[in-house]
Amino acid sequence: MKTSTKLFCLLITGFACFGINAHAQSDKNQSSISTDPVAENMLAYQRSVGGWPKAVGKVVVNYEKVLSENERIAIKADSLRNDATIDNKATSKEIRYLIKAYKAKQDPRYLAAVEKGIDYLLEAQYENGGWSQYYPDHSSYRGEITYNDNAMINVLNILQDIVEGKNDFDQVNSSYKTKAEQSIQKGISCILKTQIAVNGKLTVWCAQYDEKTMKPAKARSFELISLSGSESVGITDFLMRIKKPSEQIKQAVNSAMAWFERSKIEGYDLVSVDDPKNPTEKDKVLVAKPGSVIWARFYDIDTNEPFFSGRDGIKKKTIAEIDKERRVGYAWYGTWPAKLLDTKYPAWLKKI
Repeated sequence: MKTSTKLFCLLITGFACFGINAHAQSDKNQSSISTDPVAENMLAYQRSVGGWPKAVGKVVVNYEKVLSENERIAIKADSLRNDATIDNKATSKEIRYLIKAYKAKQDPRYLAAVEKGIDYLLEAQYENGGWSQYYPDHSSYRGEITYNDNAMINVLNILQDIVEGKNDFDQVNSSYKTKAEQSIQKGISCILKTQIAVNGKLTVWCAQYDEKTMKPAKARSFELISLSGSESVGITDFLMRIKKPSEQIKQAVNSAMAWFERSKIEGYDLVSVDDPKNPTEKDKVLVAKPGSVIWARFYDIDTNEPFFSGRDGIKKKTIAEIDKERRVGYAWYGTWPAKLLDTKYPAWLKKI
């Protein structure tokens, strides 16, 4: 083979190799910016107001589901639905997931969705500092200031993470830090104003409050006005996150912890048993159990005695008195304050 021919072949081979290597590098780059399937579904479900629904109709949103292109288009076209909420971790859950997905994938759409979600939370806050369960839908009890299931506290913890630059929230625009600080101060003001005093002594909180009067309010028929042994834990825990707490915050925490201590139920536990009337089903009963410590979900404000209610909304003194559907379908007892009493509160006392 002539020298010129060999040179030509080498050039051709070189270009071919270059092409293969460039293609491989392109695939590698594409892989490094691949999308997150769960995050993609969250983008589809985000409502135009910035928040997310917990369910569409009665079907709980499942972000693990593989959506067809037609399903994705239909969901996005439904973005004007009035169902954005902070109930059941909705909106806070998506914001937290998407900020981590953004840090991992650096997809600007994920960050844009996070910031739109934060804007939603800031806009949804009442002037008195509280958040409703839904926004902008305020029908029925949806407009009440809602501590129930930690709805408002989930929001405040995101805002506190923004202020502290924790849990990847250092990725959001720096302007959100000032906004978050202002929102938190309003939220704390609401918390302090809604802590219930009985005979001049501060106790804990009700699960929800009237958004205008800031007085304790009922939600669903079985969620009556009460002192909450569950929701009050999240509130107290959040207050203990505040660096350099004011004397009023210290008093609120100390008062709540004193209430947890005196309201514990010792020597009993709620257990699941076979239903004697229907062996294929389970029931729940309160039984003696030495060494066990639990708290009730609801306590009467005046007497501090636990109470229970079914869908008829009538107070009962024992869980055995309410209908089975509610007895087994709701968290009437729990160990919610245990970690605060055992570890978090003693550690907090050493810091302040």
